[in-house]
Amino acid sequence: MTSTIIHEVRQNKPLIHHLTNQVVMNFTANGLLSFGGVPIMAKAAEEAGEMASNADGVLINIGTIMGNDLEAMIEAGKAANNKGIPVVLDPVGVGATSFRKEAIRQILKEITPTVIKGNAGEMARLVDIPWEIKGVDSVGKGNHDEIARKVAETYETVALVTGETDVMSDRNEMVYNRTGSAMLSNVTGTGCLLGSILTACLTTRHSTLDSSLAAAAFYGMAAEYTEKQDGVMGTGTFIPVFLDALSFSPEKLEGG
Repeated sequence: MTSTIIHEVRQNKPLIHHLTNQVVMNFTANGLLSFGGVPIMAKAAEEAGEMASNADGVLINIGTIMGNDLEAMIEAGKAANNKGIPVVLDPVGVGATSFRKEAIRQILKEITPTVIKGNAGEMARLVDIPWEIKGVDSVGKGNHDEIARKVAETYETVALVTGETDVMSDRNEMVYNRTGSAMLSNVTGTGCLLGSILTACLTTRHSTLDSSLAAAAFYGMAAEYTEKQDGVMGTGTFIPVFLDALSFSPEKLEGG
């Protein structure tokens, strides 16, 4: 299933509208291009809705959100909902400040995300489950299955809780991805780029849960492949090889 979904993305080259973290825009754009999608990043409220209407999917990431970004995110999300294209919401650091929490509350009041993706701390905060965080990072421990299920049920969506094992729930079923590399957690923006890859996979004809699992599994396989390469000595050498790996077929990654 993973291979079929990845090949379909590459055949279709979906246009993904990003309203995302300014820290990771370049990395995200290059990563999606390598993977096979087409990025566009338009954050002005005056055009966000129109841009989303012309796209195949929308990613909303609040990593560096400012007050004037919120209107654009909501406009883009509503336009995507009206068009019937996927919307991925990444509530980066939602538990860090009351401003972020209120921004996510407003976004979820106005739009219906296809998938909500985040680390355990972020996802737990969406459903009032106590969890230890440090800045935008999750450092606590607990039941990821419970978090995924409760987010999915509360917001009537698919929830993807990232971690050493990624947990996904659509309220009726729970699936897991165990591919990945610890080096991902040491590179800024890898979680944000996963959101972009995920949005691209959701544009295929497959179910939301299958597409989410394919995105997470492929992303993890690319990281595993990268970590094994002789020239990779740390995060600095990891990044360019990882960007290359995102362009490979699932079959090559599995054999590499």
